[in-house]
Amino acid sequence: MATLEAPLFERNFDGLMEFLHDEKDVPTAISPKRYANVMKLDLNTLADQAHVHRNTINRAPATENIQRYMRETIRVLRAATDLSGSVERAIYWFKNNPIPTFRYKTAQELVSEGKTDALLRYIDSLQGGAAG
Repeated sequence: MATLEAPLFERNFDGLMEFLHDEKDVPTAISPKRYANVMKLDLNTLADQAHVHRNTINRAPATENIQRYMRETIRVLRAATDLSGSVERAIYWFKNNPIPTFRYKTAQELVSEGKTDALLRYIDSLQGGAAG
């Protein structure tokens, strides 16, 4: 099986969304394989973060728990991209930046814990600080 290579999105969030859609594999949902590729995760890690069994990713990729986790991640990435101006910077921040306000957890950990709305409020406050 050939490896799927994620393109550079060059500050283009729409390009990310287009890449995450795989009409052949999961025509009406986000492709977990493409998501894992973009986020540089193995499928077992994605399953852990989405709180599903590891086999669910391959056998039922449109399952609501997986899709919800990926949609929540995308919401945060969109806000972070709007703030940083770059999809790549947003992904790096999402995975690696410990946030003092949230006990030094990363955005990735917070989304996995179901704290997306609080995280988005935090990002909004950063945008407000940068704008005002």
